Amino acid sequence: MSEKTYKHQRELAKLIEDFSKQDDVHPTPIPSLFVIRESIITEPISRVNEPSFCIILQGEKEVLLGEERFLYGPGHYIVASVDLPVTGQVCKASIDSPYLALKLEFTPSQILEVLNETDYQIGQGKNTKRAMFVSKVGPSLLDAVLRLARLLENPKHISILAPLYKKEIIYWILQGPHGEALEQMALEGSNASRIREVIDHIMNNFEKPFRIEELAEIANMSLSSLHRHFKEVTAMSPIQFQKQLRLQEARRLLLAESTDVAEVAFRVGYESQSQFSREYSRMFGFPPRVDLNRMRENDVYITKSNRL
Repeated sequence: MSEKTYKHQRELAKLIEDFSKQDDVHPTPIPSLFVIRESIITEPISRVNEPSFCIILQGEKEVLLGEERFLYGPGHYIVASVDLPVTGQVCKASIDSPYLALKLEFTPSQILEVLNETDYQIGQGKNTKRAMFVSKVGPSLLDAVLRLARLLENPKHISILAPLYKKEIIYWILQGPHGEALEQMALEGSNASRIREVIDHIMNNFEKPFRIEELAEIANMSLSSLHRHFKEVTAMSPIQFQKQLRLQEARRLLLAESTDVAEVAFRVGYESQSQFSREYSRMFGFPPRVDLNRMRENDVYITKSNRL
């Protein structure tokens, strides 16, 4: 690591610490930018990860997507190019050296805008890529992130400069080794973008049963192509994807709104409470009521606004 890179990382870490005096995910005056601080190792939290870029400056985190694990720490970033149900855990943090991260959310239209304004060489869109990847932060990307974060100290410049720096960050991600995974989600008609349409449909209707033929029609794919491309993008099948969404929402409802397991099971789309309890236990390690009591004792709080 060069001395310049080290200095930039430490300055960015200090900016995050200054803006996050306590543990939490903190929104900032810059739209779609969040700073994150954790001074303890957290328990695994299952949430939907929105399309986003996240860079760690201190500590380590593990994210589980299906059966695939992503471990990343200082000098690395993780990108999710579509909504993905994941489980994340801060696995290295302390009071003296807290986990510090910065997260920037984006949309496919913002990616497409960058593609249209540059001479970036667009791929053919045939090879579907995993919608989540970890990579090392290059000097140009780190410099753009630092300039964006510095605006927190000079908010009068945010309205003009933040959109420009955000475009630059997206540009450098596209230039990186996994840029095609981001590109394909924004290109209309690519296999990845068609899978994104299926994901959007499941996300908006997760509590309802669906037929695989219906999803294949949305993607304009054969059944076998749908299964193959969906798993390549998300690391799971459409049914597994829906199940994770249902169980994540059930856990949130149990903790935030209702302790009636049967009612919650019905609200997220289960007809059988026993099946719900079995699948809940497999995913979270405890039956619903035991898990609820355990989370309350540990002061775990899950809301729709939680981000990983």
